[in-house]
Amino acid sequence: MRGHLRKRGDAWELRVYAGRDPVSGRQIYRTRTFRGGRRDAEDALGKFVQEVAGGACVTRDATVGALIEQWFELAKADLSPSTVRGYETCIRCYLEPALGDIRLDSLRVAQIDHLYAQLRSGGNRFGRPLATATIRQVHAVLRRALQQAVKWGWIQSNPAALASPPRVRNRPIESPEPTVVARLIQMAGDDNPDMAAFLQLAATTGARRGELCGLHWDAVDLERGTVTIARSVVSDSRGAFVEKDTKTHSVRRIALDPTSVEVLNDHRDRAEKRAAACGTSIRQDSYVFSRAVDGSKPWSPNDVTAEFAALRNRLGLGSVRLHDLRHFAATRLLAAGIPVRTVSGRLGHANAATTLGVYAHFLAESDREAANTIDEILKSSLAAPGTAEYAPQGDHSTGVVK
Repeated sequence: MRGHLRKRGDAWELRVYAGRDPVSGRQIYRTRTFRGGRRDAEDALGKFVQEVAGGACVTRDATVGALIEQWFELAKADLSPSTVRGYETCIRCYLEPALGDIRLDSLRVAQIDHLYAQLRSGGNRFGRPLATATIRQVHAVLRRALQQAVKWGWIQSNPAALASPPRVRNRPIESPEPTVVARLIQMAGDDNPDMAAFLQLAATTGARRGELCGLHWDAVDLERGTVTIARSVVSDSRGAFVEKDTKTHSVRRIALDPTSVEVLNDHRDRAEKRAAACGTSIRQDSYVFSRAVDGSKPWSPNDVTAEFAALRNRLGLGSVRLHDLRHFAATRLLAAGIPVRTVSGRLGHANAATTLGVYAHFLAESDREAANTIDEILKSSLAAPGTAEYAPQGDHSTGVVK
């Protein structure tokens, strides 16, 4: 890293070569004015050279938009298709119009907070307030991009790290009653047995909708009564359906209850009869839930949600969501005393702490049952024949406790 001094009146100009701009390709020089003697100026130049070499000075011509573009191009490879689609929306609709032309060395925390306030109040290009969760996603994209700029040495610190996006207020988990779930499955069975099978698995395994849409027959072992969740179906930025890893990039094997095994057996028979009637067959790699007679294409997760919504509305259950079947599986298992680690494994959470965090409200309510249970245990123990009431050991005739 080169640097030199130049006398300018009663001051010194410190000038350091900082490489080439990654956007324009031009040579970059950093300058600073110093007042004092030559020896002190030389010391200041040495420190200035170290600052530039350590990335403490920003690339002058780089804009926020250029940074986001370069970061996103590199980050795409490690993101799921659905995440890429969400990030593209955040960048195209909110970040680039508001911050894209601002130079990185000019971006301030106040500008970022002002953007979040505009998005929250409806002062954006769409003229409507954004949900808090969406603004948090915009913040996550900007923060990650700016953090990459710090690593590249474009800026010294990340202004988004000091910004104040709105807080997401999580609503308490509301699990549908067993009678409601049973009605949904029964009603689906009258109109669409395949949909009934889907809802049966959703309610008993707690699997996500994309995971069930991505289920192949070779992942179903009807003899052992297990299903292996390894893939998920999502739509990419072009609307095409692709398979990806599960949300936590893990593979889990889930035991099936006898009713679910029976339902899947019936579902397989229907699929094979439909295929045979059309002169084809169901293979092991065919999708379990497919509108193609040979099972070659998966159900669309969005179509499943739309069909569930229509079914729910016919039953007058407007507040129940398809994802609530996952909550149903989790809360009922926890209420039945199934260990949290087991429930976490069935749901595909990263760890048991995640399960506890999501269902903390429900567990707090069930804690009253735990208190009553321990009370009954103690009472039954004291009431048992031959059980003496507690008393200090000692000589009761003299009243002296030993």
